[in-house]
Amino acid sequence: MKEPFPESPQFIHRRRVQFAETDMAGIVHFSQFYRYMEETEHEFFRSRDLTVMHHNDDGSIIGWPRVSASCNFEAPAHYEDILEIRLAVYRKGVKSITYHFEFWRDDTRLARGSMKTVCCHFQRGEKMKSIEIPTVYFDNIKEDYSHDPS
Repeated sequence: MKEPFPESPQFIHRRRVQFAETDMAGIVHFSQFYRYMEETEHEFFRSRDLTVMHHNDDGSIIGWPRVSASCNFEAPAHYEDILEIRLAVYRKGVKSITYHFEFWRDDTRLARGSMKTVCCHFQRGEKMKSIEIPTVYFDNIKEDYSHDPS
């Protein structure tokens, strides 16, 4: 992930590192960063009066399964740290959204991550299928990322 992160992320989520998220040395286990990305995405949706799991009247569900995720680590996070997780919508396609994340503790960048989700329709007894992003989501989630690598 070599693209520069935008100066003003679209969404910032702050959270305190919990004891259960750390190893015996009090360092956050790497797998938690993937949970933090998902948690931040959920809060981002909520901030726009959206949900990552919309129940339709017919019993079907519109959801956003992940198709890829990555994270590069630069410094450890510790028990009780206050993390600032910055989210930017890198790309909004017809059926998918790609997010970029940065994890900060004060002035120290801890990690950079990326996650791609696809909008899918789930109907009981049928295979899930990708669908075009519904208008209510498409209109409320803006691609706001500088693709200029300079």
